[in-house]
Amino acid sequence: MTRTEADINDREALLSIRDLHVTYPGRGFRASPARVLTGVSLDIAQSETVGLLGESGSGKTTLGRALLGLAPVSAGRVLYSGRDIGALPPKERRRLAKDIQVVFQDPYSSLNPTLTIEEILSEPLRAGGVKTSHNAVRELLDKVHLPADAGRRTAREFSGGQRQRIAIARALSISPKLIICDEPTSALDLATQAKILDLLIEIQERTGVSYLFITHDLAVARAMSHRIAVMLHGQIVEIGDAERVSDEPQHPYTQRLQMAAPVAHPLLQRQRRQERQDLLDRLHLEGLGEDAVV
Repeated sequence: MTRTEADINDREALLSIRDLHVTYPGRGFRASPARVLTGVSLDIAQSETVGLLGESGSGKTTLGRALLGLAPVSAGRVLYSGRDIGALPPKERRRLAKDIQVVFQDPYSSLNPTLTIEEILSEPLRAGGVKTSHNAVRELLDKVHLPADAGRRTAREFSGGQRQRIAIARALSISPKLIICDEPTSALDLATQAKILDLLIEIQERTGVSYLFITHDLAVARAMSHRIAVMLHGQIVEIGDAERVSDEPQHPYTQRLQMAAPVAHPLLQRQRRQERQDLLDRLHLEGLGEDAVV
């Protein structure tokens, strides 16, 4: 069942992004700067999931990194609870870790293989000045539906889906208000993806946490999100209710993403390929070319 915008319309924005630009210095002598994000504006309400949809290289991961203070903000503002955090020094940004956490794409490389799971989950608690205990770790493991004895094992003893549950537990350990999920299911098989998505929705319903859910998969974005923002070449080209963007996309790029989704029936798949080609032909006739949607 598609999540709708109706539940979050009356809530104030937890995070507001206003005309955000991210530019990296050029490599080499007299190289031009690389502009990755241009004029991005986006709001995330309390208890809302905003899906950030786009292909590789569209700039969606850079936006997540900018919110975490890991990418340089060259212009614009990032407001968290009304406070501009875009230009905070590193020490101040570290204090925000209690409120803004991240779940990375690769559950194999995001966990330290030399530590036990209890040590991994205890680290952010100690960093936040919270006294750790076996009971606190067991409660975290229970929240992500892992057995209590998992704390005594290391990450290499778990499957990819289990490792991602551990990463989610680590993000939850200090009760954040916003979690940036950077393609958290793209490295998992379809059955495991569904379980992780259900877990994230369950956690949101229980805790009220907000998500910025970064993905290249329109179906995943629709299943997870209240609203979807579509990013192309470092700009948001379409944003709206998840059901509307999924079923009735307005921008040619979003239309092409919709048509690129595979369907099980061979005749329907052939029809969808023809629709994609018709869209490209129309864009060429209008003088836009394929670059407008790729």
